[in-house]
Amino acid sequence: MADDKDGREKQAADEDRRQRERDVEAELERGDEAEPPIDPDEVDEFEAALEPLTFPATGREIVAAVGERELESSTRVYAVADLLPDADMEAFDTPATVRERVRRPAVAAAMKRVVEAAATLENEEFGRSQHEAFERTFRALSDVDELDDEEGVRAIADWVADRIAEKETVPGSRDVRRQAAKYCRKHGYEVRDDEWLGV
Repeated sequence: MADDKDGREKQAADEDRRQRERDVEAELERGDEAEPPIDPDEVDEFEAALEPLTFPATGREIVAAVGERELESSTRVYAVADLLPDADMEAFDTPATVRERVRRPAVAAAMKRVVEAAATLENEEFGRSQHEAFERTFRALSDVDELDDEEGVRAIADWVADRIAEKETVPGSRDVRRQAAKYCRKHGYEVRDDEWLGV
């Protein structure tokens, strides 16, 4: 590959893509967190249904293709359209990244709410690192055993959407982590400084 600006940018983009794929694989292999609420076999079938799509694909493209498909957890049934943003702001690199998102419905629904709220803003950037920090915050909040994961995640997603509507900008990831930590403390869970939520 030529050592010019385009070549370096392509190399950097390829490395970013490979790193995200490694992160997804590592997350899939992690055994230290609770079982996801969606049956793994059902998620496998869903991932297979994504194969005809060309990736990277936006949330809008995925919802248009498979949005009516349903995924069942032990407590309820989710339409894919309830878990993925109907927006062009977020693109998924591979079927595995979509699979990882829908495995945790509370987190997926929260990210959908945030991305769709951010998509209403003109000229607003919602960069990948900020996006990943929001998702990591929702996952950390969901992993707190003492809390109802859906209620806490939903409360913080509501807070983010309200902030976006009020201030017409996406709040910083530290603000979201700080708000999640406040929620935890309010509900009797002490957040340590060495935890992700311990800003």
